[in-house]
Amino acid sequence: QVQLEESGGGLVQAGDSLSLSCTASVHTFSDYAMGWFRQVPGEERAFIGAISGNGGFTRYADSLKGRFTISRDNAKNTVLLQMNDLKPEDTAVYFCAASLWLGMPLLREQYPYWGQGTQVTVST
Repeated sequence: QVQLEESGGGLVQAGDSLSLSCTASVHTFSDYAMGWFRQVPGEERAFIGAISGNGGFTRYADSLKGRFTISRDNAKNTVLLQMNDLKPEDTAVYFCAASLWLGMPLLREQYPYWGQGTQVTVST
């Protein structure tokens, strides 16, 4: 059983930066690839990016490359999502997820463990 909890969401203005964190209650955090997704009500949960268990590899959605950065601190069982130059279309609930997939997991179906999400709202 894996429990994840996101934090750091809030209301920001367009152009601002924001950092989200996700803390996992697992014994061996480095076993898990970690992903970030976001969801607008009524729409599918969309992939943002992922980081491998040891932090050596990252992948991002093409549309977000250069603005969002994922990192992790395995000593703290934490994964971070740094978001820069936020835009109103970034408004969503942001979720972290954990996977034991051996490759780099990019799909929702590859992540069995999810946090509850944290709201990010970007005003104009």
